[in-house]
Parts: sequence; structure tokens; C-alpha cells
Amino acid sequence: MNRDINCACGVAPTLIFACSGSSDVGEIADRAARKLMRDGAGRMYCLAGVGGRVSGILLSTQAAESILAIDGCPLACAKNTLEKAEVTRFHHVQLSDLGMVKGDSPVTEDRIAKVATAGMAALRNGPPGT
Repeated sequence: MNRDINCACGVAPTLIFACSGSSDVGEIADRAARKLMRDGAGRMYCLAGVGGRVSGILLSTQAAESILAIDGCPLACAKNTLEKAEVTRFHHVQLSDLGMVKGDSPVTEDRIAKVATAGMAALRNGPPGT
């Protein structure tokens, strides 16, 4: 029996990571990532698995065609987690750059849509950078 496993997926996926934090902006980041996934922009993926150095998750992340990291607050946990795992080519959306402040940005559909729109624009901007 042949035990070789080959990827039949054709094209590496676009992965979306959100720091889902415990604040209002963390929830907005998480919900925007889920909206992007529902809208077909990519596949939301496990940031904790990257941080925990889970081998399969790291391999999939490193093989991704494009990566989007969404951070709610300026601590940039998603960005830092990817960089600590030596993933350096990704797009980054920071909610404070969109005028949202931790503890002062109630979760609304408008804010979620604003972040999702920024994420989609980042992904359409071509090759990812840091």
C-alpha cells in the first residue's frame, strides 16, 4: 500500500488570523475575520496553534498563498505570534489604524464591516509584506 500523501488542493489557501482578545476590539477583529471567511476571502485559521507551534498548523501556515492578520489593539498579538513562528509575509490590519480604541469601541455591524473591508483591501494589494 502506498502511504505517500500528496496535496491535491492545487492552490495554497489564503489564511485569516484574528487576535480575538477579551475586549471590544478583539471581538470586532474576530467577527470581521469570520465575515471575511463567510464572504470567501479565505479560511480563518488557528492563531493559538501557531503560538503553540503545532506542526500541522505551522506547515499549513507556511504553505499559505496569502495570510491576513487582524489585531484589535496595538499590542498586535496576531502579528507578533506569526513573527515569533517565523512567518513574515502577511498582510496586517490594526483596528487602531481604523479609529477604534480598546474599551471605547462597542461592537457594531458597521465596525465589523469596516474591518472586513480593510482586510479585503489588504489581501487585494498584492504580495504580502510585514
